[in-house]
Amino acid sequence: MEELAERAGITVRTLRFYRERGLIQPPRREGRIAWYDDHHLARLRTITGLLERGHTLNGIADLAATFDSGRDVAEVLGLGEPTEETPVRLTPEQLADYFAGEATADNLAAAMELGYLGTDGDTIVHISRRLLDASSELVRTGVPLASVLSAGRLVREHADALAELCVRVLRAHTADTDQDQLRTLAHAVVDAELSMALDRRLRDKDADPGTARGEHTPAAEALPPGERTPAADASPAQERTPAADDGAQPNGTGNGTATGTGPGPEADVP
Repeated sequence: MEELAERAGITVRTLRFYRERGLIQPPRREGRIAWYDDHHLARLRTITGLLERGHTLNGIADLAATFDSGRDVAEVLGLGEPTEETPVRLTPEQLADYFAGEATADNLAAAMELGYLGTDGDTIVHISRRLLDASSELVRTGVPLASVLSAGRLVREHADALAELCVRVLRAHTADTDQDQLRTLAHAVVDAELSMALDRRLRDKDADPGTARGEHTPAAEALPPGERTPAADASPAQERTPAADDGAQPNGTGNGTATGTGPGPEADVP
């Protein structure tokens, strides 16, 4: 124990306190001898790093529990690593640096549930450098990470639907098209349509964001019932097309964005 404490740069008393709080796993025992390994050292350095970044011990305990129960990176990657995305290996401290005070246990659990994050021993793996950079940039501009993850869940659903559509159409009519060409064509169509959709939304500076979301579009109807807003389900009559008035309208309900709350005040570490 003395050797581990010295390598971690803490006192033996602090090490015992961390162990009693469940912040590190119990050592492997052989008779009366307790064996600590590199995993214990890595966790102690993580605790120190997170404390230096303003996290409390309660918050660190929650993060550690979420991390320990997270999915292995092999499960997250499924059939294999992304073809066009670069996974990023991070320590918990580095992940906290990306998202500052937004790196809560709730947000970590949500990111793992989405499959953005997986674990590989004492390391966290993010499946996509581009998604990691974009998410952290959104947080820096003021968007809460919980909102970024909630939006990411909807983007994932629509992206899966678009991918299925593109693959089905192209394979049905171009059986000899190789995967690289299929991917390129699908990217071109989706990128162009998204670009023009952003043009339409961003140019209408006078439109209320809630009104824009409530327009009666296929995208609004594609949202799962639990994710629809009242505006998405109740478009003004004058904005509806005849086709929109022919069928019964879905009765969606609003869904507020869940935000994680930080832990309460923490007693000083001995």
